[in-house]
Order: sequence, then structure tokens, then C-alpha cells
Amino acid sequence: MSLRELLVFWFLLIALVVVVAAVTLAVVGGGSEAVLPEAEPDRVADALPESRPVVRGDIDALRLPVAPRGYRMAEVDDVLERLAAELAERDARIAELTAAAAQGRGAQAPGSAVDLHKDAHQEGR
Repeated sequence: MSLRELLVFWFLLIALVVVVAAVTLAVVGGGSEAVLPEAEPDRVADALPESRPVVRGDIDALRLPVAPRGYRMAEVDDVLERLAAELAERDARIAELTAAAAQGRGAQAPGSAVDLHKDAHQEGR
């Protein structure tokens, strides 16, 4: 091995050690202050309204965050769970109103109507 080859070898070895040390320091962090900031997780900002029932436009506007291998299953499950609960609540309310309308078709006094609003139904619970 010639002197020139030996110098190149040592130069590359020292450069490799410096690069590995710099990367290690950057990843592990140096001292009390982290070099790499914590990444903000990509989460769905629940675009579904809390104050009113979900409508078709809310679902059309909903965009779920994409993870490296597709959608985040937990986020999709949460949204689907909420939609299922609201649909079940609506179905129960529709069944209740249908039954009340069928029972009281002729028996209701004038001026007493069944309230179709979700908020009025919840206040009565």
C-alpha cells in the first residue's frame, strides 16, 4: 500500500467517524435541549359538528389524514363509530315518532304536535 493510499484510507475513516458521531448526536440530542423537534401527529380535526346532526355535506367535506401505509385505522374507526351512533339515534327517533304518530292520529288534541327536533328530544330524557 502506498503512502497516498494510506492517507486516503485514514482521511475516509476519520470522515466516517465524524459523520456517524454527528448523526448520533443529532438523533439522540445534545444536552438539555433536543436538536430535532417533536413532529406534530397528523390527526383529523373532527370536522363533524357537535352541535347538530351530521348531514351529507359534512361527510362529503370530511378528509381523513393519510398515514404512511394508508389511513390511520383508529381515526377512521372513531369517525365511523360516531356516524353509526348518530344514525342509530336517528333511527330510534324516527321509530319513536312514527309510533307516536300512528297511535295518536285521531287522539291528539289540537295544537299538540310531535316535536321532530333532536334537541327537544334530548331535553326530555
